[in-house]
Amino acid sequence: MAFNHYAKIKRILASEPDGWVIRRINKPTSAPNFKGELIHFPHYYRIYDAFDNPIKYCKFQQIERLSQALSIPVEALPIVE
Repeated sequence: MAFNHYAKIKRILASEPDGWVIRRINKPTSAPNFKGELIHFPHYYRIYDAFDNPIKYCKFQQIERLSQALSIPVEALPIVE
């Protein structure tokens, strides 16, 4: 399920105009993994469009997985505080 979610984010971002950004939200969250286990995270990320509106379905927990899906190094992702 997680892999499909990151692939879906990649498809969504491919149709978004330039200017989207990633924000780290420092609130705890959880998500199931492939084994069905609930994994807890101390924070999550959300992607916003150029007009500062959250993009639907673009909430995720693992920046490294998004980096892999987009084939962009983590350091090159547009992460803002």
